[in-house]
Amino acid sequence: MGSSDEKVVAVIMVGGPTKGTRFRPLSLNIPKPLFPLAGQPMVHHPISACKRIPNLAQIYLVGFYEEREFALYVSSISTELRVPVRYLREDKPHGSAGGLYNFRDLIMEDNPSHIFLLNCDVCCSFPLPEMLEAHKRYGGMGTILVIKVSAESASQFGELVADPATNELLHYTEKPETFVSDRINCGVYVFTPDIFTAIQGVSSQRKVRANMRRLSSFEALQSATRSPPSDFVRLDQDILTPFAGKKQLYTYETMDFWEQIKTPGMSLKCSALYLAQFRFTSPNLLASGDGTKSATIIGDVYIHPSAKVHPSAKIGPNVSISANARIGAGVRLISCIILDGVEISENAVVFHAILGWKSSIGKWSRVQAEGDYNAKLGITILGEAVAVEDEVVVTNSIVLPHKTLNVSVQDEILL
Repeated sequence: MGSSDEKVVAVIMVGGPTKGTRFRPLSLNIPKPLFPLAGQPMVHHPISACKRIPNLAQIYLVGFYEEREFALYVSSISTELRVPVRYLREDKPHGSAGGLYNFRDLIMEDNPSHIFLLNCDVCCSFPLPEMLEAHKRYGGMGTILVIKVSAESASQFGELVADPATNELLHYTEKPETFVSDRINCGVYVFTPDIFTAIQGVSSQRKVRANMRRLSSFEALQSATRSPPSDFVRLDQDILTPFAGKKQLYTYETMDFWEQIKTPGMSLKCSALYLAQFRFTSPNLLASGDGTKSATIIGDVYIHPSAKVHPSAKIGPNVSISANARIGAGVRLISCIILDGVEISENAVVFHAILGWKSSIGKWSRVQAEGDYNAKLGITILGEAVAVEDEVVVTNSIVLPHKTLNVSVQDEILL
């Protein structure tokens, strides 16, 4: 088959409701993958990156959410990008590799020569066409996107060692207790269909080992509690680690940004990274204004077309304003995500914060935080329909939905 006829399929793992608990209270209203970063759903960024892959035939979203929660988005994004996007719901946990294998027949329907696998909660520039070209040069089963990080933070991720000349993956270990390498796994992969044979091999070996055991009933019970089911296969421990050093797996290092989106604080940081990327990929999405006929815009700002912003407001940098929001006279917004239907009254100030759907901020009020994206209270978060009355200051706090604040609060979680 000629290279011009080779088809590529992309699979994006979106997780499920039990996986987004660290994203509360924002994930109480919406599946985490649909939470907006830089004005676009989180999953939109990897999907739009997939659109740049040559000969892309299909994009699959795999997760545990109910299909109805993704139906509207999947329909609209398929039409917008003119690429078939389909949501596949897992019936039970199969592991990161097992989930891929579970839908192998659907994934292979188009007879793809290559399969991309991406994690939804990853924020990066997604250099997918470049990865594919490198992967074809290497000639192995799979190629992993990697990045260099500080030695202090590396242990939070999968650390790996690659041959500096050939980029072959020589060693892989998931979240090691001792330092192995400052190169980590970014959670973005491209494989040949041989990956299904490798996953099947792991599953088959488990079944054989289970059948060969001659154990007492007590030992069998102990073993059952320790061993995962044969169809539960983890990509990192069960595929990457044993296949390292066998000329099957290779690495492609990105020099761009990369973050994991585990918490609301990190979503604010990643929104800034995507807004900055828009300068090069989608400058038409960035707002502009000098305060004459429209608001003064500083740095990278996204404003939904349906939002109403007073010309005397000052917005940015790193601000995303969603649909039907209303921003009053003299309002100052810095480093914040304003969700649908939020109303901010005149002369209010918001910085290092996420304002939940249909929340309202009174006149001369302040919603603010220190801006430590990794700290539990490093940014202030208002859940859905929180009302902050006039001249109230909310600092370094998380407020659950449907609360009314008529006194100032600091360093609090209001349940």
